[in-house]
Amino acid sequence: MKKIIFFDTETTGNEPKKDFVCQLAYKTTDMTFNELFNPSIPIPPEASAITHITNKMVAGKPSFKKSTNYDDIKLLFEDHNSVVVAHNAKFDLAIINKEDIFPANYICTLRVARYLDKENIIPQYKLQYLRYYLDIEIEAEAHDALGDVLVLEKLFERLLAKIMKEENIDESEAIERMIKISSKPSLMNVFNFGKHNGKTVEEVARIDRNYLDWMLTQKEMNPDNEEDWIYTLKHYLGKLV
Repeated sequence: MKKIIFFDTETTGNEPKKDFVCQLAYKTTDMTFNELFNPSIPIPPEASAITHITNKMVAGKPSFKKSTNYDDIKLLFEDHNSVVVAHNAKFDLAIINKEDIFPANYICTLRVARYLDKENIIPQYKLQYLRYYLDIEIEAEAHDALGDVLVLEKLFERLLAKIMKEENIDESEAIERMIKISSKPSLMNVFNFGKHNGKTVEEVARIDRNYLDWMLTQKEMNPDNEEDWIYTLKHYLGKLV
C-alpha cells in the first residue's frame, strides 16, 4: 500500500513562475507537519489578506530550501512509494518543483471530484466550496495550509469511497485510478463566468465557437494554472493533436 501524504502550500501569490512558498503543511497517518518559511520575495498585502501571513511573521524564519526540514520533506515526497495529495495539485506541485522537489506520484482531488461529477451537479470545485457543499464537518481554518490539509484529507476519503463503489474496485486500485485521472488535464463541463455563465461548454461549442476561440487565445497568453481550460477548449474546437 502506498503512503498517502496530504499537503498544501500558502504562497506569495497565485503565479507559480514568480511566487514562492511561505507556509507548507502535510499530514500522513503517523505525523503532521506545519511551518512558516521566509520567501525570497516580500509577501504582498493581497496575499496576506487571504492567508493572514505577514512579512513580520516570517522575518525570522529560514527559506524553505534552507530549513532543517527540507531534506526530510524532499525524501518523503519523492519516495516512489509515496503519493502526495493536493487540491488543484498543479499549482502546489509547480511551487515545490521550484524548490527542487519532484514527487513521484500525485493525486489532484479537484480533478478527481470533477471526474466523478458526471452529471455536472456541483457548481464549482474549490476546496472550501466542496467542504460546505458536501457537508464535511471538521474544525479547520480556511486558507491556512494546515486547515486546508485537514479538509483535503476528509474530501479525499469521500472521493476514494465513491470511486471504489462506482467502479467496483478495491482501495489500492482506486488510488491508482485516482493517480491516472490526476495525471491528465480534465474536461471542464460548465461555464461559471462570462456571457455564457451556466451553459455547458458543449452547448457553447455549438452556438458560439468564436467565443471559445477567443477564450483559448486569452488562456494561451497566460497559461499558468490553465491547463484544464486549454485542454477543454482545444477538445471542443477539435484542435487537440
